[in-house]
Amino acid sequence: MGTLFSGAFFIAFAITLLGLVLFFWAQRQLARSGLPQAQVIYTDMEQWRKPERSFFSHRYQLVGKPDFVLQQGNQLIPVEVKPRRTAIAPYPSDIMQLAAYCLLLEEHTGTPPTYGLLRYQNHTFRLSFTSALRQQLLQTLDDMRSHNASYGPDRSHQEPARCQACGVRYACDQKLA
Repeated sequence: MGTLFSGAFFIAFAITLLGLVLFFWAQRQLARSGLPQAQVIYTDMEQWRKPERSFFSHRYQLVGKPDFVLQQGNQLIPVEVKPRRTAIAPYPSDIMQLAAYCLLLEEHTGTPPTYGLLRYQNHTFRLSFTSALRQQLLQTLDDMRSHNASYGPDRSHQEPARCQACGVRYACDQKLA
């Protein structure tokens, strides 16, 4: 009986020790990522689970799918991941993409996120969703629409499955399926 008890105790101790090591390793990895400790409530990353539907704004005629949306308390945080990018500052196009996700979340929930996260290979940028950034995004969208009205963008692929999953398929005159 004594040997059985000491064997069970040793196994329980080893499992507890392994659990603690894994917990601290995960905490360290999270801290190194630059991402906050928060619940993932949305993801477009297929390897995590089935991709979610796109966010759509009728008001701004904008559609998008952030890689993740985190929830920390009542705050929603859009996250865009660019795993192969390395830079000391975020690319302007990535800033606009993240700002668009902030605008879409605001439209969806009624409350604008205060910031979003842009994750590059070795750095996470925290970008505040300010009124100045909002205005820059709206101006960029207006500029893009003016350009597109003049030239009309053409479909850039021959993939029916891609068309089927497109968030603006309803308005496209070049859809394949």
